[in-house]
Amino acid sequence: MKVTIFGSGYVGLVSGACLADVGNEVVCVDIDSDKIELLKRGEVPIYEPGLDQLIHSNQQAGRLSFTTDVAEGVEHGLFQFIAVGTPPDEDGSADLQYVLAVAAGIGQHMNSYKVIIDKSTVPVGTADKVRARIEEVLKARSQSGIEFDVVSNPEFLKEGDAIDDFMKPDRIIVGTDNPRTSELLRALYAPFNRNHERVIAMDVRSAELTKYAANAMLATKISFMNELANIAERVGADIEHVRVGIGSDPRIGYDFIYPGIGYGGSCFPKDVQALERSARSLGYHAQILEAVEQVNYRQKEVLFHKIKSHFGDDLRGKVIALWGLAFKPNTDDMREAPSRVLMEALWEAGARVQAYDPEAMDEAARLYPSRDDLLLCDSPEAALKNADALAVATEWKLFRSPNFDAIAEALSAPVIFDGRNIYDPKYLKGRGFTYYAIGRNGG
Repeated sequence: MKVTIFGSGYVGLVSGACLADVGNEVVCVDIDSDKIELLKRGEVPIYEPGLDQLIHSNQQAGRLSFTTDVAEGVEHGLFQFIAVGTPPDEDGSADLQYVLAVAAGIGQHMNSYKVIIDKSTVPVGTADKVRARIEEVLKARSQSGIEFDVVSNPEFLKEGDAIDDFMKPDRIIVGTDNPRTSELLRALYAPFNRNHERVIAMDVRSAELTKYAANAMLATKISFMNELANIAERVGADIEHVRVGIGSDPRIGYDFIYPGIGYGGSCFPKDVQALERSARSLGYHAQILEAVEQVNYRQKEVLFHKIKSHFGDDLRGKVIALWGLAFKPNTDDMREAPSRVLMEALWEAGARVQAYDPEAMDEAARLYPSRDDLLLCDSPEAALKNADALAVATEWKLFRSPNFDAIAEALSAPVIFDGRNIYDPKYLKGRGFTYYAIGRNGG
């Protein structure tokens, strides 16, 4: 099948590479000419495990190509995926300008039946706006007779596991009011739907809401556990014991109940915010969503307050070694990352940061160029040298079992602030460390 994907960001590249890998002919379109030239040379602008090999092999096989030519993209594919960004607007609602710009481009060049697929995370009602924009452009071209359908097909990709998520999906949501379109999407996704039925067909608006609902539910679990962790500290309980106790209940489960220093990334923060703002625009006060957002903002400051409490209000001259910059392991994404809140608070208080992350160093250098109070180090060990304490912001496997003797020797004092609860408090305290975690025995 012939597929066109507008947007060569995270969702667009993963979707395009995976669809090409099962035999489809895929063209990815992006207005960023520098990015397209990079991709044509086989260089991938984001880090996602396995993505560079997948793109390269399908380029070599002639199944995946990249262009800035909108007309070429529209001409190519029966399926026209819209996978562009929907960043927060000034009021926190989703900004649809890029989605609607793509819709206008499709309408401008469309000369035969197309299936337009919203892959971007968009508010309820966006499919109607996409349809209206295309109809408006077709009318201006005196081509109102050209048929097309608009489908909501939200993505459920986890950064760090995106290829597996696409190739072996838990579910494939298809939102359409036209049985013909539903069958076309079933045919497109058949290679990913062989073991058992994963396609869940529904109306368009329900599909649009499903994506927001899924991310909001997961974010709620994270904020709820962080709220419990803060209570655990104050009553002298260990949140890790509590986590195991409640996770053993199959109605709750163990996923997304790990306390820490808040969630980040490109999805949870903006999607919770966008859903809450959408509800507000309809006259409904979504109190739980508002609380989830507020708890997460507050949780990102927890590690800084622990550092400030340990050293006193004056942090001038202190050096903090920071392990982890990405918002989660197996990505270089620092959007809304808790590490950024921590670093910026430390700098404001007069401290310096020596940081290391296995993948996010270039992104950190881009975000914070030429700072005298930030040293980006080439190894975890280098970040420790002459620092006053170690703070852990991302739970990379590399950090899980370090040489604690070497840590104690490198630091001016053996102090660890663990924002992801990856170490054993009793073990570290037995080795002479002062150890602070999230919700563990008042730590």
